[in-house]
Amino acid sequence: MKIFPAIDLKNGECVRLFQGDYDTAHRVSDDYLETAETFANSGVEWIHMIDLDGAKDAKRKNQDIIFDVAKNTKLKVQTGGGIRTLDDIKQCFENNISRVIIGSAAVKNPEIVKDAVRIFGDKIAVGIDARNGIVATEGWLENSGINYIDLALQMCENGVKYYVFTDIAKDGMLTGPNFEMTYLLQKKVNVYGAKVIASGGIKTIDDIKKLHENDVYGAICGKSIYSGTLDLREAVEVAK
Repeated sequence: MKIFPAIDLKNGECVRLFQGDYDTAHRVSDDYLETAETFANSGVEWIHMIDLDGAKDAKRKNQDIIFDVAKNTKLKVQTGGGIRTLDDIKQCFENNISRVIIGSAAVKNPEIVKDAVRIFGDKIAVGIDARNGIVATEGWLENSGINYIDLALQMCENGVKYYVFTDIAKDGMLTGPNFEMTYLLQKKVNVYGAKVIASGGIKTIDDIKKLHENDVYGAICGKSIYSGTLDLREAVEVAK
């Protein structure tokens, strides 16, 4: 299993939110590059970086920071937030990004996913953020009316191999991920050979162990690392 320490960016700062509420943003680090290097020194291969401003405003605003991490660390960068066009995706890959997450655009313009997968293959992931099982878009501010499983199966038909799944109610709460919804999603996409990255709520090493035991491909850890409830190095060892 892969461990993805997270850096979320708002107004150029590393922040964390509670349940995706932008008004709850609080800074968790003063130096994004130093934070990324600390993650790398803990043995992780990947980092998960989200442009929160981009997700809300449908226009990337913190991409220079994300590209800087991709250029100046040994980490593979998985990024999303505000990616709406093929040009956005191409710019990411031209700047050393390893995987691009398409979120809102997958709901509002599914053809872009089909085109992106045709061009970039498994470097494309789809972000599925759900509230009560229904996919939310535009920085989690809009309700799409689409069931999260239905969206995933539609994207599987388009060839998507990676899914970042977040139960919004769990995000930033340190109450454990939504294991049931995560496992159901993994079971459904297994038929297509696709993989799920769990996000939201991970608190302790026991959460990592449980996800690993159930063959979930990856786990995104944010607040648990910054608050000290999860030791990143230990998580990497457990996930092997």
